Amino acid sequence: MKKLTILTLIGLVFLCSNVLADKKEEVERAKKAAQAFREIMDAPDNAIPKELLDRAYCVAVFPSVKKGGFVVGGQFGRGLVSCRKPSSGWSAPAYFTIGGGSFGLQIGAQAVDLVLLIMNEDGVNGLLKSKFEIGASAAAAAGPVGRNASASTDATLNAQILSYSRSKGLFAGLELKGSVLKEDEDANKDVYGRAVTARELLETGTIKTTADVRIYPATLTKFSPRKTSGAAKANVKRKR
Repeated sequence: MKKLTILTLIGLVFLCSNVLADKKEEVERAKKAAQAFREIMDAPDNAIPKELLDRAYCVAVFPSVKKGGFVVGGQFGRGLVSCRKPSSGWSAPAYFTIGGGSFGLQIGAQAVDLVLLIMNEDGVNGLLKSKFEIGASAAAAAGPVGRNASASTDATLNAQILSYSRSKGLFAGLELKGSVLKEDEDANKDVYGRAVTARELLETGTIKTTADVRIYPATLTKFSPRKTSGAAKANVKRKR
């Protein structure tokens, strides 16, 4: 009996250490996503146009997306998504994965930082589904770059998602057709301490941002702090 108790305690210690290690990894990912976005927006003449950022409903950042790996013929990465709150600021971040597509091959890089702007309610509704394929589930386009870049082209106006990539200091709009976004349930559980859905985090606003990952929505708030006309409908109950 005593031996069984000791083994049980050892097992619990091992489990707790694994959970803490996983959470540390997700916290580090939030820091990297925030840093990548901050560096992109601080670029003097090569940032996401402010007009577009202020119209975005949600922003996703996937730092260091890798080419190859266990996703044969494609890419795989993990990142975070926050959506604009009805009043001001951004929601608690939800963790997502991205895979497939050929964006790494297009730009000839081994790893890239990806930024996605979700521009309307249809894009948000697609994001909250169990599987969201860019180009099939939602119209997507390479986003324009530069503070004074035109945000009124047909492709930009009609797109539900605008996508960007950064590699080796180069930042540009990028086609992501065929890439699939999925909710990272394990990562969300690691960070928030219980099973929680992306819908709870991004849509309902009932879950507060933990201090560990607050850096990501805080960085978004720095560059787009208020609810703007483009996201004015974000407080309307979205379709399920």
